[in-house]
Amino acid sequence: MNSIKSYKELIVWQKAILLVKEIYLFTGSFPEEEKYGLISQMRRSTISVPSNIAEGWGRMSKKNYIQFLRTAGGSLFELETQIIISAELNFNKNTENIESLIVEISKMLNALIKSLNDRE
Repeated sequence: MNSIKSYKELIVWQKAILLVKEIYLFTGSFPEEEKYGLISQMRRSTISVPSNIAEGWGRMSKKNYIQFLRTAGGSLFELETQIIISAELNFNKNTENIESLIVEISKMLNALIKSLNDRE
């Protein structure tokens, strides 16, 4: 965090923004009746990831930052479950790119949390 001046410089935040775009495109082909169901839930879950990274950064406390990063990770797992559900319901089975991004972001969040914990 020392040389980085903004959360926007974090690759994990940038990847999370990319994930938001991917989810909006992914859910665009869902049935209209899912507009207030799975579409809304998936979009909220994915928006939560970069939002929590940013909010944690702004808290100016390592302990709070780590908690918000963990919350971002929880939202990723929520989204992953929703991706599985949407594929099972045959809404969209083209999940490979999104699943790869989820794994990558999860690993990056875990590495960031570890690096913050190691700075005692």
